[in-house]
Amino acid sequence: MLPPFGFGAVLTQWQAAPAVIAGVAAAAALYLWGVVRVARRHPARPWPAWRTAMFLAGLAVVIVALCSGIGSYDDVLFWDHMIQHLMLIMVAPPLLILGQPVTLLLHASRNPLHTRAKRAVRSRAVTFLTWPPFGFAAYAAAIVVAHLTALASLTARDQAAHDAEHLAFVVVGYLFFLPVIGSEPIRWRLSYPARLALLFLVMPVDTFTGVVLGYASGSTPGLPPGPRPAWAGSGVADLHAGGAVMWVGGDGLMFALMMVIFWMWATDTRNAARRTGWLEAARRATVAPGAPSPRTDIDEDDEQLAAYNAYLSRLGGGQPADGAG
Repeated sequence: MLPPFGFGAVLTQWQAAPAVIAGVAAAAALYLWGVVRVARRHPARPWPAWRTAMFLAGLAVVIVALCSGIGSYDDVLFWDHMIQHLMLIMVAPPLLILGQPVTLLLHASRNPLHTRAKRAVRSRAVTFLTWPPFGFAAYAAAIVVAHLTALASLTARDQAAHDAEHLAFVVVGYLFFLPVIGSEPIRWRLSYPARLALLFLVMPVDTFTGVVLGYASGSTPGLPPGPRPAWAGSGVADLHAGGAVMWVGGDGLMFALMMVIFWMWATDTRNAARRTGWLEAARRATVAPGAPSPRTDIDEDDEQLAAYNAYLSRLGGGQPADGAG
């Protein structure tokens, strides 16, 4: 009964998903409660608006993936099904992570909730779940098992298994990307080169899955069961299109996340401080009384430069210099 798939259908063919809507609404309400609490407790330092926007955008991606036309057609078109999966595992989780919900909870809560939240973040279970090798293995398993094994056929037939798969994708994506782009108070702190290496190493998982699907036959698990609408084309063509979505789309999104990491690296003021800190420390250790204050920039203007040259002249046993040159 669905019309041919297209941009218009994505915007108009919405479906009811009460569990998804309820879960997203609850997450949004709790997050906004935290934002209001922080604003009341720290009026001079409210929660950053851009982080709120990132978190709500992540929830919006989940709604679009599961309730819009993309969700309505996921049982008809395999390549639309793949778009949905990429949105759930590679788009929504990074946005949610940038919202820093755990940090917001710690800032907004009071005891005993605050203490319990800290204990949970520092627990062995959370430490293991956020361990980068575990996130890597979980991401690789989710992509391969969900699309290249008999589980793909099960989720195509059973709606409960299909819904559980959607939830698993969001959770796995969150756990994998948390130490990569997040700044939550978890145990693991990866350097920027390590973050880029992790994304580079996991990219072949998407490539491999996409290539296998792109050259597969119609008997490959995962194709929607039952008769296909005439406008949907052949099952094999649909399967190959899904492989292309995973290959090109997955690698493209991973490359975009690499660019985000590069940008975070370039704008990280702590790294800039580490690069220049030793030079500043050496200069301050050298400048003795009589030279400009270490709290000022000795190159800021001609007067300070002249004073610094005079100090250097005294150190050399000569006469103080008169000018800045």
